Amino acid sequence: MLVCPVVLPLVAALGLVLGGPSAGRADAASVCAGRPAKTVSFKTGELRVYKSRSYACAIAVAKKSGPRRAMSVTLQARGGSPVVDRGRYTKQAGPVTVHALNRCVRASATISGKSGSTGWILC
Repeated sequence: MLVCPVVLPLVAALGLVLGGPSAGRADAASVCAGRPAKTVSFKTGELRVYKSRSYACAIAVAKKSGPRRAMSVTLQARGGSPVVDRGRYTKQAGPVTVHALNRCVRASATISGKSGSTGWILC
C-alpha cells in the first residue's frame, strides 16, 4: 500500500516526459536550431530559414491554420541534393535540415499553390 503513493506520481511524471499532452502534434518539432537567417513572406505564409554553425534548417508556416492543404518546403545546400517535406498540413511543413558548413543554401516553400523562395543565401 505504501508503494502506490510513490509509484503513481512517478508513472504520471514519466508519461508527461515521454508523451506529454502535445505528443503526436505536428508542431511538436516546429522549431529549427540556430539563428533566424532569412524570412520570405508570400500571400499564404512564410518561408523561414535558420542557420547554426554547420547546418541550415527551413520551415514553411501558413498565415492561418485551418483545414489540411498542400504544403511543401525544400532546402538544398550547393552541391547537394534537395531535402523536401511535402504533404497536406494544417499549419506548417518542415523542418528540413541540411549540412551547410561553408556552403550556400537555397530554400523554397509552397502553401496552397502560392510560393516563395530565397535564391542562394548564406554564402
